[in-house]
Amino acid sequence: MASNSSTTTALSAPGKVLLTGGYLVLDRNYTGTVFALDSRIHVIVEQLRRGHRRGASGSGQPGAAEEAIEDGGAVDDKEGDTVVVRSPQFVDAVWEYDVQRCEGKGGIKVAQKNDGKHNPFVETSLNYALTYISYVADSKDFGSLSITILADNDYYSETAFSRTSNDSGRFVSFGVPLNEAHKTGLGSSAALVTSLVSALVIHRTLQPDDLGAARDKLHNLAQAAHCAAQGKVGSGFDVAAAIYGSCLYRRFSPNILESVGDAGSPGFEERLFTVVEDVDPKHAWDTECLDFGMQLPRGMQMVLCDVECGSQTPSMVKKVLEWRKQNKEEADLLWAALQSNNERLCLELKQLSQSPDRESVDDFGDVRSLIQRSRNHIRAMTRKTDVPIEPRVQTELLDSLSEVDGVVGGVVPGAGGYDAIAVLIRDDPEVIRGMEELFENWESKVEDDFGGKIGKVRLLGVRHGSEGVKNEGLEQYAGWV
Repeated sequence: MASNSSTTTALSAPGKVLLTGGYLVLDRNYTGTVFALDSRIHVIVEQLRRGHRRGASGSGQPGAAEEAIEDGGAVDDKEGDTVVVRSPQFVDAVWEYDVQRCEGKGGIKVAQKNDGKHNPFVETSLNYALTYISYVADSKDFGSLSITILADNDYYSETAFSRTSNDSGRFVSFGVPLNEAHKTGLGSSAALVTSLVSALVIHRTLQPDDLGAARDKLHNLAQAAHCAAQGKVGSGFDVAAAIYGSCLYRRFSPNILESVGDAGSPGFEERLFTVVEDVDPKHAWDTECLDFGMQLPRGMQMVLCDVECGSQTPSMVKKVLEWRKQNKEEADLLWAALQSNNERLCLELKQLSQSPDRESVDDFGDVRSLIQRSRNHIRAMTRKTDVPIEPRVQTELLDSLSEVDGVVGGVVPGAGGYDAIAVLIRDDPEVIRGMEELFENWESKVEDDFGGKIGKVRLLGVRHGSEGVKNEGLEQYAGWV
């Protein structure tokens, strides 16, 4: 592989909405319709040379190593390679690592040097990306790296600090530690892992123009790293959207990743290389991502609404899968009904988007009916599994939204619960105004069946986008990097 001679590399990857296929997408017999969003996680990788002095770090809180650099301290190559990762939108979000070479071809592991909470997604991404890079580039010398992570604002609910912040533009300071920030459910961990491993691989082994050709390998690496960070092999639709953009997704077979093992274990680097390069015919990648860059029909838009509540997705998934195992016949009928309806909805959206002579203004009646039917099945799943997939407070909100002129229909996407809801609307500013008027004094009037409470409902600025991981220019990060 060619080496990238640039000292700075910037990439971003999008968040996602699983419009249809929640829970079904865990099984290869079923599919999910996943839309990439225009809200992205950005990673900027900077190569620090010995004696290099860093400038001001924007709104971030620097760690010990960065303070030394900013005060004029040199990065001493004799002390070994180091990586400093900053997320300057949050208080004290700095992770400083030593880069360690493991015996027995165990690859690369990083060891956190500074005090503070560990970030498994950052740490695992570094372990996997640096191990892969060292193996394919046949080099153990990384030098010292400074990595900045920036999230478009809609990944997190507003805080008291961000509401009064003078920041304007794409990124805002939230004024709280990362663990106190409430996620809106856009897929921040998958977008982070994807953009971080991709930025490192491009930075150290490729040229930015090679991104398109390397997409499949970056997908495999990001899937492996994300599953390791989560502690389980997930469906992977969120990583697929982060790499490829909007698509119709069928998951990979979980046993593909079973042979990788733990980072640092003997032979890890060779096993990881085999999985990323897809050279084992017994465990070939069988992910299906159809209709890359899938678009919504002309005249339709997707918006998301934050309900400031949040969900515990892993425990919800576990409970649903346990119910399905114990009620196989009943579950199979429900899963089949959902899959059939989801396929019809996906086909309807595709046909509308490909119809050149369709009027741009449309009530999208068939789409509306199919979304309502999908919600009926989801509420049945909620009752049967006793899991808050579409809890009553979300039903109340979605039903009220459906009465707003120009709203086609909405769902609690993905695993459901109390994350941001996704709503398809007629692409018209008047529809947005109608929704905002509804939210202005929104107060739930029902008692939730799972004890959940919806706070202030807020229309997020995020919209549908179809593009996956991409290179970024540095100009937009002024003041942050």
